[in-house]
Amino acid sequence: MSRSSTGYHHGDLRRALLEAGAALLEEQAPARVSLREVARRAGVSHAAPYHHFGDRGGLLKAIGDACMGDFLARQEDAAAAEGDPADRLVALGEAYVSFAAERPHAFALVFDPELCPPQDPSPERAPLIARNEDLLAECVAAWLTARGRGLEDLEALSTAFWGAVHGLAALVGEGQLGREQVAPALRALVR
Repeated sequence: MSRSSTGYHHGDLRRALLEAGAALLEEQAPARVSLREVARRAGVSHAAPYHHFGDRGGLLKAIGDACMGDFLARQEDAAAAEGDPADRLVALGEAYVSFAAERPHAFALVFDPELCPPQDPSPERAPLIARNEDLLAECVAAWLTARGRGLEDLEALSTAFWGAVHGLAALVGEGQLGREQVAPALRALVR
């Protein structure tokens, strides 16, 4: 374990470093997050992060895993709060866009293809991605069933809905759309 100049001993240095990195990520883009600044904020030596994460990429991957967990939890909570299948899809999409708008750097880290290659996610990230995909498929399947449709287009419609929501998130993030435009757009898709 590492000690700061005041002699404070971290009981869980890994967690302290992750928290410091996540706080820094709220202020600046992932590309600007440095191990030295994370260590400074955690009150430890600049070498301490290397012992837990190997390098900057390792730290960002670990922070990205935590961000993915937050992103998924927000969607799960939103979908669970609604009973009507169309409302669940709208809530799911709104939660997705809200996370992107409120935590843009975390959202960018979740989808960074260098830190989380789409076809080769880390062992920590893979189950979170699978849960997110399952959540979307469950919501789309319930919506199709409620409309009296079969599930033969489930995968294609899930992909289309994800693409529409991700596109809305990008447009809101770029200032092209206001967040108040998201729910009406999603309702138009599912009605």
